[in-house]
Amino acid sequence: MNRTPRGITRRGFIGGSGALVISFSLLSQLRPVVADAQTNPVPQGGEGAPSAGTGSNGSIDSKQVDSWLSVGQDGAVTIYSGRVELGTGTRTALAQIAADELYVPFESITMVQGDTARAPDEGYTAGSKTIQVGGVNVRNAAATARQALMEMAAAQFGVGQESLSIANGAITVTGNPSQSVTYGQLIGGQKLNRAVAQQPPLKDPSQYTVVGQSISRLDLPPKMYGQPAYVSDLRVPGMLHGRTVHPVAIGATVADVDESSVANSPDLVQVVRNGNFVGVVASSEWGAIQAARNLKVSWTTGDSLPDQAHLSDWLRQQPTSDKQPVNTGDVDAALASAGQTIEATYTQPYQDHASIGPSCAVADVQGSQATIYSSTQGVYPLRGAIAQLLGLDANNVHVVHMEGAGCYGHNGFDDAAGEAALLSQAVGQPVRLQWMRQDEHVWEPHGPAMVVDVRGAVDAQGKVSAWDYQVWTPTHSTRPGGYAANLLPGMLVTPPPPAADNGFGGGDRNAPTNYTFANNRVTVHWLSNSPIRVSALRSLGAMANTFANESFMDELAYQAGIDPVQFRLNHLDDPRAIAVIQAAANQIGWQPHTSAGSTGRGQGFAYARYENTETYVATAVDVSVDASNGHITLNHIVVAHDCGLIINPDGLRNQIEGNVIQSASRAILEQVNFDAQKINSVDWRTYPILRFEDIPQIDVLLLNHPDQPAWGAGEITTLTPPPAIANAIYHATGQRLRGVPLNPSQGAARQGGEGGGDSDRGGRGG
Repeated sequence: MNRTPRGITRRGFIGGSGALVISFSLLSQLRPVVADAQTNPVPQGGEGAPSAGTGSNGSIDSKQVDSWLSVGQDGAVTIYSGRVELGTGTRTALAQIAADELYVPFESITMVQGDTARAPDEGYTAGSKTIQVGGVNVRNAAATARQALMEMAAAQFGVGQESLSIANGAITVTGNPSQSVTYGQLIGGQKLNRAVAQQPPLKDPSQYTVVGQSISRLDLPPKMYGQPAYVSDLRVPGMLHGRTVHPVAIGATVADVDESSVANSPDLVQVVRNGNFVGVVASSEWGAIQAARNLKVSWTTGDSLPDQAHLSDWLRQQPTSDKQPVNTGDVDAALASAGQTIEATYTQPYQDHASIGPSCAVADVQGSQATIYSSTQGVYPLRGAIAQLLGLDANNVHVVHMEGAGCYGHNGFDDAAGEAALLSQAVGQPVRLQWMRQDEHVWEPHGPAMVVDVRGAVDAQGKVSAWDYQVWTPTHSTRPGGYAANLLPGMLVTPPPPAADNGFGGGDRNAPTNYTFANNRVTVHWLSNSPIRVSALRSLGAMANTFANESFMDELAYQAGIDPVQFRLNHLDDPRAIAVIQAAANQIGWQPHTSAGSTGRGQGFAYARYENTETYVATAVDVSVDASNGHITLNHIVVAHDCGLIINPDGLRNQIEGNVIQSASRAILEQVNFDAQKINSVDWRTYPILRFEDIPQIDVLLLNHPDQPAWGAGEITTLTPPPAIANAIYHATGQRLRGVPLNPSQGAARQGGEGGGDSDRGGRGG
């Protein structure tokens, strides 16, 4: 990998290079897709035409085929999906599924995603469910439509369906090519008026010609060519620019707003205040930035945050609602009778989504009607929340998804949409609102902090005889869900909107393992609140839980004197689980071992199955640790991945590689720092992320099962790199690190606590 010297800045490189050069081979592959992007430009405002399945009251009946697809007179097919593109390639993958099921060329498919006026309500694009659930919805609708078209063609030619063949969007009487009709001729521009079949006749996977192919992603060319691609690129007629003046501390309230302080600000249109929500609107973006910076707001603050140094203790001391998803055998008796037990504490800090581009939205609120452009993961839940925030009927709020620069969980996009809507309602014109970097780092909903205690024992046969797992966590989802109270501006306005009912969720994800233990107990201690606002970050609680589970499996393996990979295999009987473990170990060149070293270089391993019932992944890591400063170098990461049927192999590899890089960054570097009043991680210096020069060699091994259901891949590989890295550090140094972010210099000094561990086997012996 070529590396840019640290002394050369991006600004200096671009200024000195004078040109951006892209290989001709890449250009040739992208030209057809670029042409498609240019003929489907970024919308410039106004209501989109409803899909054919739209009812008289504005709702979209997801039970009807016409809500999912339409056929034009030219035979082109439009697919309407409630699942949205978040940079994961789902626009391309869903189009592949539709093209194959309809027997049409991939190029004839146009995707409409995340539009409350045109696409069905599929909830959130989250949980790695787009292909697993959304793909099934598209496939069933397409198969039902194909069956309807076959029936129409059979009636037109007066033959049975068995006498027909279908290819390239046309149906032909077999052996008589003169009797052929295209989809456009059969139904073009008209409704099918048919319910989606529960079990339509699906195309046999052995006949797939589009699914399983590495088709170039539809969303990439405009991004690569600097064409309008993101919500931040959107401009609508009469648009103004807004900025929010966020509180100076968590829980701060407005004492006074001195509007005279910006009386002479250029381009200022209006200062907007509603309770503790304060914003400015200007005719130019720079004018909005200046006004927000210069507006004098007096705040009343207090000390509401716990001591970060003792965050784990604070979490354990809070009132909880406890659940036991697993309780088999007699854990207490097994621990009491064990010759030796070990126990350890693992910690996860608050973390950011760290989206490279700050959140942005455009809102146009005119009287009782509102149109919102947002990179939300759920257009319908956001519609309900904004309707409540503005006091409008939800049917009068139109939410259109547009891509944003990074997401992977509930970041600030929904909040920015709510803020833009409030400002637009106040001035009666469209408002584009964009956060600044410090807004994104401080005010996005953060990934929750968690703490895990594990106790265990191994018997004389090298099997885990007792496993006692306890996790303390708040809920991991405070998505809009139709509640304005879940939006940041909803937390600030007066009067406050109705309280949201978020319940408990996400923190228990992958708390149970897929290993077989005779005596196994998992307890989830649900915290009723969090001092810092939190919501879904990629994989929710699964990353912290897998970090604890796979680290402790390693500790037990060393305690038993068994190679860590073999120890895992000894507790599994699922052939697909065994296959990914063996594939990753073989690819990394795994060297079996039963003790840690001190050479500064080591291998680590981790395995998980997403939500215990879906995609399998195993990760092997080779790291080096500099003894003089504790610097971790990632040399090589291998991922073996089994998500069943693979829709787009190259797109899947993109997804997995992105998972590896992001989760490695979260494992090694990322942590929100705060004091008693506020978050202090406000930029890339105070919240560093992994840089290009730190990215290791990444090998991805795809285990395809075309005869099996397609599971999601958006989050699973987030789970395994952190524990694999921690386990490799132990193998390299003998220091067991039990807290994220990993830092070898914390090793023996902080036994059992955040970032801590000992330099011997296991945790606290018993």
